[in-house]
Amino acid sequence: MKVYLDYAATTPVDDRVFEAMRPYYTDVFGNANSVHSYGQEAAAAVDNARRTIAECINAKRTEIYFTSGGTEADNWAIKGMAVRYKAVTGRNHIITSAIEHPAIIESVKYMSKHGFDVTFLPVDEGGIVRPEVLEKAITDKTVLVSVMAANNEIGTIQPIKELAKIAHAHGAFFHTDAVQAMSSMKMDVRDLDVDLMSFSAHKFYGPKGIGVLFVKSGVKPDKFMIGGHQERTMRGGTTNVPAVVGMAEALRLTVKEMDENNATIKAARDHFLDRIRKEIPNIRINGSLDSRVPGNANVTFEYIEGESLLLSLDLAGIACSSGSACSSGSLEPSHVLMAIGVPVEISHGSIRFSFGKHTTLADVDYVVDELKKAVERLRKMSPLTR
Repeated sequence: MKVYLDYAATTPVDDRVFEAMRPYYTDVFGNANSVHSYGQEAAAAVDNARRTIAECINAKRTEIYFTSGGTEADNWAIKGMAVRYKAVTGRNHIITSAIEHPAIIESVKYMSKHGFDVTFLPVDEGGIVRPEVLEKAITDKTVLVSVMAANNEIGTIQPIKELAKIAHAHGAFFHTDAVQAMSSMKMDVRDLDVDLMSFSAHKFYGPKGIGVLFVKSGVKPDKFMIGGHQERTMRGGTTNVPAVVGMAEALRLTVKEMDENNATIKAARDHFLDRIRKEIPNIRINGSLDSRVPGNANVTFEYIEGESLLLSLDLAGIACSSGSACSSGSLEPSHVLMAIGVPVEISHGSIRFSFGKHTTLADVDYVVDELKKAVERLRKMSPLTR
Protein backbone atom coordinates (compact mmCIF):
# COMPACT_ATOMS: atom_id res chain seq x y z
CA MET A 1 0.00 0.00 0.00
CA LYS A 2 1.19 3.52 -0.76
CA VAL A 3 -0.06 6.61 1.05
CA TYR A 4 0.92 10.20 0.28
CA LEU A 5 0.79 12.55 3.27
CA ASP A 6 3.00 15.36 2.01
CA TYR A 7 0.42 17.63 0.39
CA ALA A 8 2.05 20.68 1.98
CA ALA A 9 5.12 20.01 -0.17
CA THR A 10 3.20 19.58 -3.42
CA THR A 11 -0.04 18.17 -4.78
CA PRO A 12 -0.89 16.01 -7.79
CA VAL A 13 -2.36 17.86 -10.74
CA ASP A 14 -6.14 17.48 -10.82
CA ASP A 15 -7.28 15.53 -13.90
CA ARG A 16 -9.59 18.39 -14.88
CA VAL A 17 -6.69 20.83 -14.67
CA PHE A 18 -4.52 18.59 -16.82
CA GLU A 19 -7.24 18.41 -19.48
CA ALA A 20 -7.63 22.20 -19.43
CA MET A 21 -3.89 22.58 -20.03
CA ARG A 22 -3.53 19.92 -22.74
CA PRO A 23 -4.58 22.01 -25.81
CA TYR A 24 -2.04 24.70 -24.96
CA TYR A 25 0.85 22.27 -25.39
CA THR A 26 -0.20 21.03 -28.80
CA ASP A 27 -2.92 23.01 -30.60
CA VAL A 28 -2.81 26.53 -29.15
CA PHE A 29 0.97 26.73 -28.89
CA GLY A 30 1.63 30.31 -29.96
CA ASN A 31 3.70 32.84 -28.02
CA ALA A 32 1.20 35.02 -26.17
CA ASN A 33 3.21 38.12 -27.10
CA SER A 34 3.16 37.46 -30.85
CA VAL A 35 0.86 39.62 -32.97
CA HIS A 36 -0.33 36.88 -35.34
CA SER A 37 -3.44 34.75 -34.78
CA TYR A 38 -1.53 31.94 -33.03
CA GLY A 39 -0.19 34.42 -30.50
CA GLN A 40 -3.49 36.22 -30.06
CA GLU A 41 -5.32 32.96 -29.33
CA ALA A 42 -2.76 32.19 -26.63
CA ALA A 43 -2.98 35.76 -25.31
CA ALA A 44 -6.75 35.44 -24.99
CA ALA A 45 -6.31 32.29 -22.90
CA VAL A 46 -3.86 34.10 -20.62
CA ASP A 47 -6.22 37.05 -20.26
CA ASN A 48 -9.13 34.75 -19.35
CA ALA A 49 -6.93 32.96 -16.81
CA ARG A 50 -5.84 36.26 -15.28
CA ARG A 51 -9.47 37.29 -14.96
CA THR A 52 -10.44 33.98 -13.33
CA ILE A 53 -7.64 34.19 -10.78
CA ALA A 54 -8.52 37.80 -9.98
CA GLU A 55 -12.15 36.85 -9.36
CA CYS A 56 -11.09 34.05 -7.00
CA ILE A 57 -9.27 36.47 -4.69
CA ASN A 58 -11.52 39.54 -5.27
CA ALA A 59 -8.82 41.43 -7.16
CA LYS A 60 -8.67 43.33 -10.43
CA ARG A 61 -7.33 41.58 -13.53
CA THR A 62 -4.57 44.20 -13.76
CA GLU A 63 -3.39 43.36 -10.22
CA ILE A 64 -2.35 39.80 -11.16
CA TYR A 65 1.26 39.18 -12.18
CA PHE A 66 2.44 35.72 -13.18
CA THR A 67 5.74 34.39 -11.81
CA SER A 68 7.58 31.07 -11.84
CA GLY A 69 6.19 30.21 -8.39
CA GLY A 70 5.88 31.31 -4.78
CA THR A 71 9.61 31.79 -4.21
CA GLU A 72 9.94 34.25 -7.08
CA ALA A 73 6.79 36.07 -5.97
CA ASP A 74 8.14 36.37 -2.42
CA ASN A 75 11.51 37.61 -3.65
CA TRP A 76 9.85 40.17 -5.88
CA ALA A 77 7.60 41.42 -3.09
CA ILE A 78 10.44 41.88 -0.61
CA LYS A 79 13.19 43.17 -2.88
CA GLY A 80 10.95 45.09 -5.25
CA MET A 81 9.12 46.98 -2.52
CA ALA A 82 12.21 47.61 -0.41
CA VAL A 83 14.26 49.04 -3.27
CA ARG A 84 11.46 51.11 -4.78
CA TYR A 85 10.13 52.68 -1.62
CA LYS A 86 13.42 53.28 0.09
CA ALA A 87 14.20 55.50 -2.88
CA VAL A 88 10.79 57.17 -2.66
CA THR A 89 10.32 57.51 1.11
CA GLY A 90 13.74 56.94 2.67
CA ARG A 91 12.32 54.16 4.82
CA ASN A 92 14.70 51.22 5.28
CA HIS A 93 13.12 48.92 7.87
CA ILE A 94 11.51 45.55 7.04
CA ILE A 95 9.49 43.47 9.50
CA THR A 96 8.71 39.79 9.12
CA SER A 97 8.06 36.87 11.45
CA ALA A 98 10.47 34.33 12.87
CA ILE A 99 8.61 31.44 11.22
CA GLU A 100 8.48 32.53 7.58
CA HIS A 101 9.31 30.34 4.60
CA PRO A 102 13.00 30.44 3.53
CA ALA A 103 11.99 32.48 0.47
CA ILE A 104 11.07 35.35 2.80
CA ILE A 105 13.76 34.85 5.43
CA GLU A 106 16.59 34.69 2.91
CA SER A 107 15.20 37.67 0.98
CA VAL A 108 15.11 39.91 4.04
CA LYS A 109 18.57 38.72 5.07
CA TYR A 110 19.78 39.69 1.62
CA MET A 111 18.25 43.15 2.02
CA SER A 112 19.95 43.51 5.43
CA LYS A 113 23.25 43.43 3.54
CA HIS A 114 22.08 46.24 1.31
CA GLY A 115 21.18 49.01 3.71
CA PHE A 116 18.03 47.69 5.37
CA ASP A 117 17.27 47.02 9.01
CA VAL A 118 15.29 43.83 9.61
CA THR A 119 13.13 42.80 12.56
CA PHE A 120 12.00 39.20 13.05
CA LEU A 121 8.83 39.15 15.15
CA PRO A 122 8.59 36.39 17.76
CA VAL A 123 5.53 34.13 17.87
CA ASP A 124 3.68 32.60 20.78
CA GLU A 125 3.82 28.88 21.58
CA GLY A 126 1.06 28.24 19.07
CA GLY A 127 3.04 29.93 16.32
CA ILE A 128 0.92 33.08 16.11
CA VAL A 129 2.18 36.64 15.60
CA ARG A 130 0.30 38.76 18.10
CA PRO A 131 -0.79 42.18 16.78
CA GLU A 132 0.56 43.95 19.86
CA VAL A 133 4.02 42.54 19.09
CA LEU A 134 3.94 44.13 15.64
CA GLU A 135 2.67 47.38 17.14
CA LYS A 136 5.73 47.57 19.41
CA ALA A 137 8.18 46.75 16.62
CA ILE A 138 6.94 49.03 13.84
CA THR A 139 8.51 52.48 13.41
CA ASP A 140 8.31 55.47 11.12
CA LYS A 141 11.17 53.85 9.17
CA THR A 142 9.23 50.66 8.41
CA VAL A 143 8.63 50.31 4.68
CA LEU A 144 7.22 46.77 4.53
CA VAL A 145 5.70 44.16 6.82
CA SER A 146 5.56 40.58 5.51
CA VAL A 147 3.77 37.84 7.47
CA MET A 148 2.64 34.54 5.95
CA ALA A 149 -1.05 33.68 6.00
CA ALA A 150 -0.49 30.06 7.08
CA ASN A 151 2.73 28.39 8.11
CA ASN A 152 4.13 25.67 5.90
CA GLU A 153 5.47 23.51 8.76
CA ILE A 154 2.91 23.75 11.56
CA GLY A 155 -0.11 25.10 9.67
CA THR A 156 -0.74 28.06 11.99
CA ILE A 157 -3.06 30.73 10.56
CA GLN A 158 -2.04 34.33 11.21
CA PRO A 159 -4.33 37.33 11.93
CA ILE A 160 -3.47 38.94 8.60
CA LYS A 161 -6.28 41.49 8.58
CA GLU A 162 -5.29 42.89 11.98
CA LEU A 163 -1.59 42.93 11.12
CA ALA A 164 -2.19 44.71 7.81
CA LYS A 165 -4.26 47.35 9.61
CA ILE A 166 -1.37 48.10 11.96
CA ALA A 167 1.11 48.32 9.08
CA HIS A 168 -1.08 50.78 7.18
CA ALA A 169 -1.68 52.90 10.29
CA HIS A 170 2.09 53.48 10.35
CA GLY A 171 2.42 54.16 6.63
CA ALA A 172 3.99 50.78 5.79
CA PHE A 173 3.00 48.32 3.08
CA PHE A 174 1.84 44.79 3.90
CA HIS A 175 2.67 41.56 2.05
CA THR A 176 1.50 38.06 2.84
CA ASP A 177 2.87 34.75 1.59
CA ALA A 178 -0.35 32.80 0.97
CA VAL A 179 1.28 29.76 -0.63
CA GLN A 180 0.12 27.37 2.11
CA ALA A 181 -3.18 29.14 2.72
CA MET A 182 -4.66 29.22 -0.75
CA SER A 183 -5.73 25.56 -0.84
CA SER A 184 -7.94 25.80 2.24
CA MET A 185 -8.68 29.47 2.97
CA LYS A 186 -10.70 32.05 1.04
CA MET A 187 -8.12 34.79 0.50
CA ASP A 188 -10.09 37.97 -0.25
CA VAL A 189 -7.47 40.66 -0.81
CA ARG A 190 -9.99 43.47 -0.34
CA ASP A 191 -11.24 42.15 2.97
CA LEU A 192 -7.71 41.42 4.20
CA ASP A 193 -6.53 44.78 2.83
CA VAL A 194 -3.11 43.46 1.81
CA ASP A 195 -0.92 45.32 -0.67
CA LEU A 196 0.81 42.24 -2.07
CA MET A 197 0.13 38.51 -1.88
CA SER A 198 2.10 35.52 -3.20
CA PHE A 199 0.78 32.08 -4.11
CA SER A 200 1.75 29.04 -6.17
CA ALA A 201 -0.36 26.63 -8.24
CA HIS A 202 1.25 23.36 -7.24
CA LYS A 203 -0.06 23.68 -3.69
CA PHE A 204 -3.69 23.45 -4.86
CA TYR A 205 -3.61 20.67 -7.47
CA GLY A 206 -2.21 22.82 -10.26
CA PRO A 207 1.06 22.60 -12.21
CA LYS A 208 4.52 23.32 -10.83
CA GLY A 209 6.50 26.30 -12.09
CA ILE A 210 3.74 28.91 -12.04
CA GLY A 211 2.76 31.40 -9.35
CA VAL A 212 1.21 34.82 -8.86
CA LEU A 213 2.13 38.03 -7.14
CA PHE A 214 -0.95 40.12 -6.46
CA VAL A 215 0.00 43.80 -6.43
CA LYS A 216 -2.67 46.25 -5.33
CA SER A 217 -3.42 49.09 -7.75
CA GLY A 218 -1.21 52.06 -6.98
CA VAL A 219 1.50 49.94 -5.36
CA LYS A 220 4.62 49.89 -7.54
CA PRO A 221 7.39 47.45 -6.65
CA ASP A 222 10.61 47.68 -8.60
CA LYS A 223 10.91 45.35 -11.57
CA PHE A 224 12.35 41.98 -10.60
CA MET A 225 12.84 40.08 -13.85
CA ILE A 226 14.31 42.42 -16.44
CA GLY A 227 13.59 41.50 -20.05
CA GLY A 228 10.74 41.92 -22.49
CA HIS A 229 7.36 43.58 -22.20
CA GLN A 230 5.54 40.64 -20.61
CA GLU A 231 3.35 41.23 -17.55
CA ARG A 232 2.91 44.89 -18.49
CA THR A 233 6.72 45.30 -18.60
CA MET A 234 7.05 44.29 -14.93
CA ARG A 235 8.28 40.72 -15.37
CA GLY A 236 10.13 39.65 -18.49
CA GLY A 237 10.07 36.13 -19.87
CA THR A 238 7.95 34.13 -22.30
CA THR A 239 4.54 33.48 -20.79
CA ASN A 240 4.00 29.84 -19.76
CA VAL A 241 0.55 29.62 -21.31
CA PRO A 242 -0.33 26.01 -20.35
CA ALA A 243 0.72 26.59 -16.74
CA VAL A 244 -1.19 29.88 -16.55
CA VAL A 245 -4.33 28.18 -17.83
CA GLY A 246 -3.79 25.30 -15.41
CA MET A 247 -3.32 27.59 -12.45
CA ALA A 248 -6.55 29.42 -13.18
CA GLU A 249 -8.54 26.20 -13.48
CA ALA A 250 -6.95 24.76 -10.34
CA LEU A 251 -7.79 27.86 -8.31
CA ARG A 252 -11.33 28.02 -9.69
CA LEU A 253 -11.95 24.42 -8.65
CA THR A 254 -10.25 24.93 -5.29
CA VAL A 255 -12.47 27.87 -4.38
CA LYS A 256 -15.60 26.16 -5.68
CA GLU A 257 -14.96 22.90 -3.79
CA MET A 258 -13.16 24.30 -0.75
CA ASP A 259 -15.80 23.70 1.90
CA GLU A 260 -16.37 20.12 0.83
CA ASN A 261 -12.66 19.35 0.57
CA ASN A 262 -11.85 21.02 3.87
CA ALA A 263 -14.43 18.88 5.66
CA THR A 264 -12.98 15.69 4.18
CA ILE A 265 -9.39 16.71 4.91
CA LYS A 266 -10.11 17.82 8.46
CA ALA A 267 -11.91 14.55 9.20
CA ALA A 268 -8.84 12.60 8.07
CA ARG A 269 -6.45 14.83 10.03
CA ASP A 270 -8.55 14.67 13.20
CA HIS A 271 -8.89 10.89 12.94
CA PHE A 272 -5.10 10.69 12.69
CA LEU A 273 -4.60 12.91 15.73
CA ASP A 274 -7.21 11.05 17.79
CA ARG A 275 -5.55 7.71 17.14
CA ILE A 276 -1.94 8.74 17.75
CA ARG A 277 -2.85 10.55 20.97
CA LYS A 278 -4.47 7.37 22.28
CA GLU A 279 -2.04 4.84 20.88
CA ILE A 280 1.45 6.41 20.81
CA PRO A 281 2.92 7.75 24.08
CA ASN A 282 5.35 10.65 24.47
CA ILE A 283 4.29 12.79 21.52
CA ARG A 284 3.76 16.51 21.13
CA ILE A 285 1.41 18.22 18.63
CA ASN A 286 3.17 21.38 17.46
CA GLY A 287 1.34 24.63 16.76
CA SER A 288 -2.12 25.93 17.52
CA LEU A 289 -4.98 23.52 16.91
CA ASP A 290 -7.55 26.32 17.08
CA SER A 291 -6.01 28.49 14.38
CA ARG A 292 -4.66 25.97 11.89
CA VAL A 293 -5.25 24.86 8.30
CA PRO A 294 -7.24 21.59 8.19
CA GLY A 295 -4.61 19.45 6.47
CA ASN A 296 -1.65 19.90 8.80
CA ALA A 297 -0.42 17.78 11.70
CA ASN A 298 3.12 18.42 12.94
CA VAL A 299 4.08 15.87 15.57
CA THR A 300 7.18 15.42 17.70
CA PHE A 301 7.97 11.84 18.66
CA GLU A 302 10.23 11.95 21.67
CA TYR A 303 13.38 9.79 21.95
CA ILE A 304 13.77 9.12 18.22
CA GLU A 305 15.33 10.78 15.18
CA GLY A 306 12.84 12.08 12.66
CA GLU A 307 14.90 11.12 9.61
CA SER A 308 14.99 7.49 10.77
CA LEU A 309 11.24 7.54 11.20
CA LEU A 310 10.79 9.06 7.74
CA LEU A 311 12.87 6.29 6.18
CA SER A 312 10.94 3.62 8.07
CA LEU A 313 7.64 5.04 6.88
CA ASP A 314 8.92 5.36 3.33
CA LEU A 315 9.79 1.66 3.33
CA ALA A 316 6.15 1.05 4.27
CA GLY A 317 5.02 3.16 1.29
CA ILE A 318 4.18 6.26 3.34
CA ALA A 319 5.36 9.71 2.23
CA CYS A 320 5.57 12.52 4.77
CA SER A 321 8.13 15.17 5.70
CA SER A 322 10.39 16.46 8.45
CA GLY A 323 9.32 20.03 7.64
CA SER A 324 9.56 22.41 4.71
CA ALA A 325 10.57 20.71 1.46
CA CYS A 326 12.67 23.80 0.75
CA SER A 327 14.75 23.12 3.87
CA SER A 328 15.18 19.38 3.48
CA GLY A 329 18.75 18.20 3.82
CA SER A 330 19.58 20.74 6.51
CA LEU A 331 21.03 19.38 9.74
CA GLU A 332 19.88 22.43 11.67
CA PRO A 333 16.74 22.14 13.82
CA SER A 334 13.63 23.70 12.30
CA HIS A 335 13.59 27.47 12.85
CA VAL A 336 9.80 27.23 13.15
CA LEU A 337 9.93 24.68 15.96
CA MET A 338 12.65 26.67 17.70
CA ALA A 339 10.48 29.79 17.51
CA ILE A 340 7.52 28.09 19.22
CA GLY A 341 9.69 26.68 21.99
CA VAL A 342 10.13 23.03 21.06
CA PRO A 343 13.28 21.88 22.95
CA VAL A 344 16.27 21.32 20.68
CA GLU A 345 16.86 17.83 22.04
CA ILE A 346 13.47 16.59 20.77
CA SER A 347 12.95 18.87 17.76
CA HIS A 348 14.69 16.44 15.40
CA GLY A 349 11.97 13.91 16.14
CA SER A 350 9.33 16.05 14.47
CA ILE A 351 7.36 14.94 11.42
CA ARG A 352 4.91 16.91 9.28
CA PHE A 353 1.93 14.91 8.07
CA SER A 354 -0.12 16.88 5.55
CA PHE A 355 -3.43 15.61 4.24
CA GLY A 356 -5.20 16.28 0.94
CA LYS A 357 -8.50 15.78 -0.82
CA HIS A 358 -7.51 12.25 -1.88
CA THR A 359 -6.68 11.08 1.67
CA THR A 360 -9.08 8.43 3.02
CA LEU A 361 -9.71 7.19 6.53
CA ALA A 362 -8.35 3.82 5.40
CA ASP A 363 -5.13 5.60 4.43
CA VAL A 364 -4.96 7.15 7.89
CA ASP A 365 -5.51 3.85 9.64
CA TYR A 366 -2.74 2.21 7.63
CA VAL A 367 -0.37 5.09 8.43
CA VAL A 368 -1.08 4.97 12.16
CA ASP A 369 -0.66 1.20 12.26
CA GLU A 370 2.73 1.44 10.54
CA LEU A 371 3.71 4.50 12.56
CA LYS A 372 3.10 2.68 15.84
CA LYS A 373 5.36 -0.18 14.79
CA ALA A 374 8.12 2.15 13.54
CA VAL A 375 8.09 4.34 16.65
CA GLU A 376 8.19 1.33 18.98
CA ARG A 377 11.08 -0.25 17.06
CA LEU A 378 13.13 2.97 16.90
CA ARG A 379 12.58 3.74 20.57
CA LYS A 380 13.87 0.31 21.52
CA MET A 381 17.04 1.12 19.61
CA SER A 382 17.42 4.62 21.07
CA PRO A 383 19.88 5.20 23.93
CA LEU A 384 17.60 7.99 25.16
CA THR A 385 14.98 5.50 26.30
CA ARG A 386 17.33 3.30 28.32
